[in-house]
Amino acid sequence: MLCAVAGIAAVPPARAAELAVQGSRLLVSGMLDGSAVKEFTEQLSSGTVHTVVFEDSFGGTAEAAGAYADAIRASGVQTEVRGQCMAACAYAFLAGRTHRFGYGGQVNGILLPVAARPTAAELAVRWRGDEAHKTLADFTPSPGSASGATTLAAAKPAEAGAAPASRELMKDNWQPDHGVLFTASPTLFGRVYNTYYCDGTQGRDFSKCERLPDADPYKLGVLTP
Repeated sequence: MLCAVAGIAAVPPARAAELAVQGSRLLVSGMLDGSAVKEFTEQLSSGTVHTVVFEDSFGGTAEAAGAYADAIRASGVQTEVRGQCMAACAYAFLAGRTHRFGYGGQVNGILLPVAARPTAAELAVRWRGDEAHKTLADFTPSPGSASGATTLAAAKPAEAGAAPASRELMKDNWQPDHGVLFTASPTLFGRVYNTYYCDGTQGRDFSKCERLPDADPYKLGVLTP
C-alpha cells in the first residue's frame, strides 16, 4: 500500500485556482475557491475547449465545485486528472462527458469525500451520473444556513476549522483527508489501480488508509474507458 500512495502523501500550501489554455485543453490547478469560476465558464462557453485537465487541485468550496461541474456538464467537455484531485475538484471532475486519469510518469489520485465508510453496494452506484451530484449535496449548507460556504479541501484540521455543532445547520460531517481515494501508479507493466478508504485520522499519510477490495474505479464509474 505504501508504494501506491507514497506519491500523493504531500499536500502543498493552498492557492487559488489558476487557469491555463493549452490548445483545446484548459488546465485548472489550485483550490476551486470560486475566484476563477467566471473565467472558467467563459472559456467553456467559447466552444474551443474539449478537455478540462485538473492538475494538483486540493479542494475548494462545495459551491465552487457545483459551479465548475455545471459548466462542464453544460458544455459536454471531457475531464482529466493529472497528479492529485481532491474533494471539490473530484466532484467537478465527475461532471465530464468522459473522466479519466492522465498519462505520464506521475501517480494520479482522486479523493472523493464521504460522510461515512461506504458499503460495497453504495460504492457501486455512488459516483455514477446524477448520484455524484446528489452526493455533493451532503456537503452543502442547508438553505438559510449562516455557516457560509462549505469547504471541501484536503486541509490540516486547524485550517479547516471546527466541525459544526448541528448537522441541521451544515451537512458536512466529513473530516480533512476523509474519503475514498482512487490511485493509478505507473509500473513497467502498465498502470496499477488501487482504492482506499481514508477515515481522516491518517492526516496526509495516505499510506495508512485501508485498501478496499473489488473497488475498480472503472467498474464504479469514477473513471470511464
